[in-house]
Amino acid sequence: MKIALITENSQAAKNNVINEALTAVAEPLGHQVFNYGMYTAEDNASLTYIMNGLLAGILLNSKAADFVVTGCGTGMGSMLACNAMPGVFCGLVIDPTDAFLFGQINDGNAISMPYAKGFGWAAELNLQDVYRKLFEGERGLGYPKERAEIMRKNRGILKDLKAATCHDMLTVLKTVDQDLLKAAIAGDRFTDYFYANSQDEEISAYLQSLAA
Repeated sequence: MKIALITENSQAAKNNVINEALTAVAEPLGHQVFNYGMYTAEDNASLTYIMNGLLAGILLNSKAADFVVTGCGTGMGSMLACNAMPGVFCGLVIDPTDAFLFGQINDGNAISMPYAKGFGWAAELNLQDVYRKLFEGERGLGYPKERAEIMRKNRGILKDLKAATCHDMLTVLKTVDQDLLKAAIAGDRFTDYFYANSQDEEISAYLQSLAA
């Protein structure tokens, strides 16, 4: 699985801590981690929590990533921005129990975490435990197990509902504020990571046209 890490500006100084915790858990399980930044608080390309959502939508809808790990000070803003995108189902995850239940019940494709609120001593251990609960086993099995089928059915209903209420991602890219879009994909490694992994030629072509 391709996992994308996105960090917004207020928490950019913690990117290395978050990335190390994520890769320490995910890579031994056979997953790939792509760190889309921000990498430091001084990066030229600055991501807001709104851009986190837009970037998550680009990565997931193009299949450049299978899962997005993002967040902000409280995790709320990035979660809301992600869930505004078509095809993105993002949960607010604070602790390993949240991660387990989100993975088993909701089986979404993105999480948003608080990287300021409650982020103190041994925070990196909490991050590793969260990622283990998300990535070490099969998701979507249901909890409790006897409710697995109704949970699966409800996920399908929610997916259909979102498809009916959202534009497709290419339409989003063409109609969103273009300066906002350009800023969201201005990270140092976006070009290297995204175009090598994107499976949607139309999305790739449109984003390339912005830089032409």
